[in-house]
Amino acid sequence: MTALSADCGPVSGPQSAVPLLTADVVGRRREIELLLAGLDCGAHVVLEGPPGTGKTTLLRAVAEAGGSPFVFVEGNAELTPARLVGQFDPSRVLAEGYVPETFVDGPLIEALRTGGLLYVEEINRIPEETLNVLITVMSEAELHVPRLGRVRAADGFRLVAAMNPFDAVGTARISSAIYDRVCRIVMGYQTQDEESDIVARRGPAVPAGWRDQVVDLVRRTRDHADVRVGSSVRGAIDVVRLAVSLARIRDASTTDWRIGHDAALAALSGRIGLHESSGRTAESVIDELYIAVFGEESPPPDSEGGDPPGEA
Repeated sequence: MTALSADCGPVSGPQSAVPLLTADVVGRRREIELLLAGLDCGAHVVLEGPPGTGKTTLLRAVAEAGGSPFVFVEGNAELTPARLVGQFDPSRVLAEGYVPETFVDGPLIEALRTGGLLYVEEINRIPEETLNVLITVMSEAELHVPRLGRVRAADGFRLVAAMNPFDAVGTARISSAIYDRVCRIVMGYQTQDEESDIVARRGPAVPAGWRDQVVDLVRRTRDHADVRVGSSVRGAIDVVRLAVSLARIRDASTTDWRIGHDAALAALSGRIGLHESSGRTAESVIDELYIAVFGEESPPPDSEGGDPPGEA
């Protein structure tokens, strides 16, 4: 029996969990329902979308709501089969031999034994030989480990992977063998109001109108002609955090033009990727967008009773 035809999944009462999850995860009701349905029916799932769209937040909330163990794996080129599966402890093997007690479980074996949710982040960064191990587990709901034997998936085991389809550096194309074994849920950016709500929840208190302008600034980075990859809502959260701290250091208002400008440059210039043909810097794009949202900086008023500049 394959994992896709397994019995009821790890989420207890998926219908009743929806209101609780929508209260914790902003603007993701459709994705919540699809993920709950996929896990409940026994499917493995790929969450596909740009960074900062709440993929990890969504899955952690689902795991907590269902009381399922949550096993996190960071996908990268160094994730070998041994690191994913586990291995025998060499020092203990010398003393005790190849017995189950000397095997150190990796995240995959841990999730299989406990019936947990194995969350693989950035699955398209994982080497092909490691992906082949996941394909076997998804197909057979078990894994054969040399000298350890067969490890069957406990009830509730599911694999949920995430990937950013727009990141081409250090990534590989996901094979049809993976897609043939998963349900795919695409997660785009939330609406402006929803992103403003996220910033309000995760950042310090600031005037609502100014916060909305910061969110507008960040959203504009995604549509600029010179920008290949724009900032996620995390950029807006950091602009707000930096502005509040910078205002305290300079003894100024958080909404001061220069405070917001400096915070935006620091928080966003490293988060956007420009087209190679643009010939611009990230700072110049942030400058342009900041002025478009907040207007030009007002010149300081002349000191009272002083002479005009340049005159004695």
